[in-house]
Amino acid sequence: MNRVTAFASRLAPTGGLRCTRNQCGSGLAREVARSNTTELSTLLLTSLLSLNALAAEPQLKVQAHLQPAEGAMVGGLVELQLDVLTDTWFTSAATLPDLKLDGALVMPPGGQAQHLNQTIDGQSFSGLRYSYLITPNVARGFDIPALTVRATPGQATAEISAQSQPVHFSATQPPGFKPGEAPLVATGLRFSQHLIHSTTPLKVGDSVTRQLTLQADGALAMALPVPPLGEVAGLSRYETTPQVTRIDDGRGDILGGQRIDSVSYRIDEAGSFTLPAIEVKWWDASAKQMRTAQVAAVTFTAAANSAYKPVFSITEDLKQLGQNRLHLSTRWLTWLALLVVVIGAAYVSRPALTRAWQQWQTRKCARQLAREQSADYAWQQIDAQLQARPPQLSVLYRWLWRSRLGLKLVDAGPRLQGVLRGLYGREPTTRKTLAQLRQSLTTLHSQAEQQRARPAPALRPLNPVHEKDFP
Repeated sequence: MNRVTAFASRLAPTGGLRCTRNQCGSGLAREVARSNTTELSTLLLTSLLSLNALAAEPQLKVQAHLQPAEGAMVGGLVELQLDVLTDTWFTSAATLPDLKLDGALVMPPGGQAQHLNQTIDGQSFSGLRYSYLITPNVARGFDIPALTVRATPGQATAEISAQSQPVHFSATQPPGFKPGEAPLVATGLRFSQHLIHSTTPLKVGDSVTRQLTLQADGALAMALPVPPLGEVAGLSRYETTPQVTRIDDGRGDILGGQRIDSVSYRIDEAGSFTLPAIEVKWWDASAKQMRTAQVAAVTFTAAANSAYKPVFSITEDLKQLGQNRLHLSTRWLTWLALLVVVIGAAYVSRPALTRAWQQWQTRKCARQLAREQSADYAWQQIDAQLQARPPQLSVLYRWLWRSRLGLKLVDAGPRLQGVLRGLYGREPTTRKTLAQLRQSLTTLHSQAEQQRARPAPALRPLNPVHEKDFP
């Protein structure tokens, strides 16, 4: 009643207008109802916003399990199951870490995964299960550390990560296998062979191919043993690269492994041959006992082949090399020794020979230069200049200078001077003029030879023309 009175006092007009008791009661009721509705709406909106804020970031959980948890054996298969869970959904595939264990073979998860639905602490989670396949190679304990997985669940603002708990397992050597021996542990095993003849009937030079197929359930293909292939006398063995594949169910789940070995035998001689039986020892993980699988021996016969020519054989060549001795002629040994001595002497004396060659080249160039600077060399070029059109006698001055006759032609005689004036004068040069010039030059050359035969004066000449450098 007090609340109604307060609303009434708040809603009463301040002027001269007044309302009756019934009118005031119905107005107050409407105001109270409107106020309660507004308060409830505000409270509901606040609650929804609080719940939405609490559910904004999804959760990511990672769990690790070993299958089997105990009783692991060397050569057997241990499955590490990694469960990646979230309380929303995954927008993309999770990023898994690499796992490496010293002393064990590890096959990482493939593209397939198992869908999961779990309830943890009363809350529903969904996700995927990934499997790491582990085959221990030594008998000891193995510690698998915490593995970090990154993923982006739905409604997450960024990529989040979570870690699994560390796990441990121990592997023991199966009974019946010696320490250090690589055992084969499987739930089932099939061992078969197939023989292929290159031709029928077999002859020397033909080949026989033996194909061995080993299939093991519950084992990795890379852990399957290599079957022993022995040597057979009279046959040459050629192995090919084995085919190692996994066996799955067509949906990505690995069921086991398969290994196919193929070996070809070439027949080198006629006769009967037997390929030995091959046995594989393995531990039956289902029956918990030792078992053996075997393929039978194979016998075949090959006839002689007169048209067959043996192919290249290293073994035969080695035998012949051991039986035959190498004989060398004394004459060839002498020539070989002499050649070695000559090559050695040439190598040792190479610096001296190089210096002698350089000195000979230097002397040769000096002789050539002295010859080109001699008077005789200049005289030999005079005839070529006379035959030119028009005739020239520039080399005559070089000869005169080298013959120590001076550069002035006053001492050459009036006849030569007259011929030179006719040669370089205004009148044309005729054959007669050239003949007279050659005769005069011959006389002048004789005089020069006589003068060079005289002993040289003790003092150098005072005439400067004799000192002029005229090449």
